[in-house]
Amino acid sequence: MSEPFSVRVIVRGYETDVQGHLNQAVYLNYAEHARWSLLQAAGISQAGLVSGGVGPVALETTIRYLRELLAGDKVDVTCAFEWGGGKTFRIRQTIRKADGTVAAEIDAVGGLLDLKARRLVPAPHDHFRQLATDPALFGL
Repeated sequence: MSEPFSVRVIVRGYETDVQGHLNQAVYLNYAEHARWSLLQAAGISQAGLVSGGVGPVALETTIRYLRELLAGDKVDVTCAFEWGGGKTFRIRQTIRKADGTVAAEIDAVGGLLDLKARRLVPAPHDHFRQLATDPALFGL
């Protein structure tokens, strides 16, 4: 299996809390940044999704905080999609320090919303495959 998609982020001072740690909510921002970066790299834009009548939705997110992150730390945020047979998919993400230490693990369940019907579309992997210029980035 190939390495998962990854983006580099540098922790900014204004993202930290009073103890100097990366604020817990910012981990979600980093995960979301990696997801949208993967979509963009695969050739899918927000405008393309909207014009196709669909939009990704988060249904559940779990974060495991394993090591602190401080201002100036360089981290790589991975993103790997896992497809099942239903209306949802899983996204596995890792936030790893430059020295290889895992700082956090993020597991999310998502879906693809039909923007008119306001319901999840069946077989979201088919929609992503159809929209993407590089569906291999989604493991398709």
